[in-house]
Amino acid sequence: MSHMKLKKVLKDIPVVEVKGSKEVEITGVCSNSKLISPGNLFIAKKGNSLDGALFISEAISAGAIAVLTDLYDPSLKITQIIHPDVHAIEPLIAAQFNHFPSESLFMVGITGTNGKTTTAYLIKHLLDTFRGPCGLIGTIEYLIGNQTYQASRTTPDVSTNQKLLREMIHNECRSAVMEVTSHALEQRRVDQIDYDVAIFTNLTEDHLDYHQTMENYCSAKLKLFKALRREKHAKKNFPQAAIINKDDSWHEKIIQGCTAEIISYGINHVADLQAFDILFSARGTQFSLRYRQKTFRVQMPLIGRYNVYNCLAALGCGISQGFPIDELIAAASTFPPVPARLEPVSNPLELKIYVDFAHSPDALKNVLMCLQEFNKGKIITVFGCGGDRDKLKRPMMAKICEEYSDCCIVTSDNPRSEDPAVILQDILKGFSNQKSFVCELDRRKAIEMAIDMASPEDIVLIAGKGHETYQIFAHHTVEFDDRVIVREYCNKLEFKV
Repeated sequence: MSHMKLKKVLKDIPVVEVKGSKEVEITGVCSNSKLISPGNLFIAKKGNSLDGALFISEAISAGAIAVLTDLYDPSLKITQIIHPDVHAIEPLIAAQFNHFPSESLFMVGITGTNGKTTTAYLIKHLLDTFRGPCGLIGTIEYLIGNQTYQASRTTPDVSTNQKLLREMIHNECRSAVMEVTSHALEQRRVDQIDYDVAIFTNLTEDHLDYHQTMENYCSAKLKLFKALRREKHAKKNFPQAAIINKDDSWHEKIIQGCTAEIISYGINHVADLQAFDILFSARGTQFSLRYRQKTFRVQMPLIGRYNVYNCLAALGCGISQGFPIDELIAAASTFPPVPARLEPVSNPLELKIYVDFAHSPDALKNVLMCLQEFNKGKIITVFGCGGDRDKLKRPMMAKICEEYSDCCIVTSDNPRSEDPAVILQDILKGFSNQKSFVCELDRRKAIEMAIDMASPEDIVLIAGKGHETYQIFAHHTVEFDDRVIVREYCNKLEFKV
């Protein structure tokens, strides 16, 4: 564990004043009073709902040795660092304490509504192949060399990000790929992270409960691209680039003010990397790729049109670094499957059952259209909508499910503090035909119902929770993994047979 004297942590940082000793040894930087370790510097900042200052005494009881706050409290016995804008200064302190780790790593940031996770795994696969070990911070997990941590949220808080990047360097990673959410950009969780390549996948209706308008949502994403420079970084020797999806109507807005090299990709529009002649199957996808007046044939084990976009984005990242295109294409043929992204659940009944994280209208539509490409029977879809999240998308999810499935089973997702029955009523407004859906609020029973209805030709899609291993209700959280429920029920049915 690294230690650093407080005066060194605050070196070059515009701090208004320090009350108490600057000689104390800091063992870590943390903004969550529940996760404080002895010797930590506690960052007390105002959140959307709670003021961190309310937790200072709890942090001190847990061993905090200093606190960063916007108001001096004469009753406190520990060192206080006073600054009017705690949010602005926290990233600097976290980066300084961890010796500015992103300056020693090739850094890729991926933003967009859909496709971030798969693109991140694809890029990790390419960078592992061409540049040595690559770390990953994303929705499913944080991969730090040989260490794996279950992700708490897609882009962690600013102190955790810097700590994870420092750990990557300790574990001999040479690169890091991060999913960067609009919330994280807005809340300055990735300030002081020095990205070399930024990727824009797409922008569709999501998170409007937070951003209010699509314009605000877009301007949050823009921050990632404005930070890129055209010239190489003084301490790094990597070319900087913005990789953008030209088929998305927001692509021009996203790169406003970006001075780095721009590499575009697409299917429907002429782009630097353009895919055509796409062939879909249940085992993978093939397509032709046009790049610099030459055509290459690409084969990858991932299924679906949207994975062609994810593959193009990953290839664009490799090309920006000068890796040979034919070698990149060869590496694409061995892409590993991504957890709970159209993940087939093997079962003794040999039914075609897929689990996917799709929980926005666009993601659900993409997944269902992909399954339709090779469907021989019915498509049975189990889905719900999360509580305390954008309500506008609930009827939209129903409309899409009805259009692209033969049978919809509407159930609970993570209701959080909302009544599951109220969420259900919001969803049902989107259906036009009473016969196209059934309701079963108990998610386990809904999954079992779908399996009972399915024949070997059919496809069952269980959407919304994907890799999650829990279900969040108002007053409790229960263990729940769609994949485990499928296996348990199929094994039980096989035993009966």
